[in-house]
Amino acid sequence: MQDEKIIELYWQRHESAIKETEQKYGHYLTKIAFNVLNNIEDSSECVNDTYLKAWNSMPPQKPSILKTYLGKITRQLSIDVFRTRNRQKRGSSQYAISLSELEECLSSNHSVEQEIELEFLGKTINNFICALPEQNRHIFVCRYYFCDSIKDISAFFGMNESKVKSILHRARLSLKNHLESEGLFI
Repeated sequence: MQDEKIIELYWQRHESAIKETEQKYGHYLTKIAFNVLNNIEDSSECVNDTYLKAWNSMPPQKPSILKTYLGKITRQLSIDVFRTRNRQKRGSSQYAISLSELEECLSSNHSVEQEIELEFLGKTINNFICALPEQNRHIFVCRYYFCDSIKDISAFFGMNESKVKSILHRARLSLKNHLESEGLFI
């Protein structure tokens, strides 16, 4: 079913909207949640919560790209569950691993007073990502947004794992240099 029709079902408050969403995007959303949580039960719960949140947000929301809209909801819900369940220590999920890789580029001590700096940091990182060559940008986003494993990324792009690791390492070094050149000392 086309996304526009699924969205219309949400707007009409028709229960088949959730069934159609699950059929079309269930595996995609589960993969996002599992990459963050590394637990199938928690992942299923987050995906179900995504359907509920989508149900409650449409209307008034009318997303232009349903897949991205749902993926963003799932990712945020999964991160919230991850933080709640792992307050004392990080688990071995791809989310935790990808965060540890980025620690060399970003500081982890943020206070409320740094809100403006954080917004600038977000824009600076976004500009950096947009300037990357297309394949490197996709690899970077797969790893640090979708939290895909190195193995999955290398299989998807048809390259060996060491090449993916090398691309990510160079991108992190470039990101660190870019942040420093923008006056963001980490």
